[in-house]
Amino acid sequence: MPSKNDPVDSVIGEGSAFEGQFHVRGSLRVEGRFVGQVEIENELIVGEQGKVQTNVRARRVIIAGTFIGNIEALEEVVLMSTGKVMGNIKTPTLTVQKGVITSGKVEITAGDASSSEIQTLIEESFNSGPGFPRLMNQDEELQANA
Repeated sequence: MPSKNDPVDSVIGEGSAFEGQFHVRGSLRVEGRFVGQVEIENELIVGEQGKVQTNVRARRVIIAGTFIGNIEALEEVVLMSTGKVMGNIKTPTLTVQKGVITSGKVEITAGDASSSEIQTLIEESFNSGPGFPRLMNQDEELQANA
């Protein structure tokens, strides 16, 4: 996880609480509590003491604290060993350290493919290659022996 000294554009510090709408052109680090709506262009970092309740769409999301809501990352989601997440995660790359607690649906995307395109890709992959020989059902077997 980036250190607390790494440059970020906005910080909600430990011991602070913020409720409302937050629009950040760059990165946001939350060490305190945030509840509301957030728009982040670059990166959301939830520190070990951070507690966040929102839905977020960002380039990169790093969770070391507690996060309630859905996460959509354009590049990567990193769940640190102290992270706790309740909500769905959609990202092309997911890193999960030992110790993470999470509840929700995880969707690993293929770049900008939609959910239906991903399902089609998986089904096509499964259906390609060797198949099983067709076995006769009981009615067909009786007709063949008649």
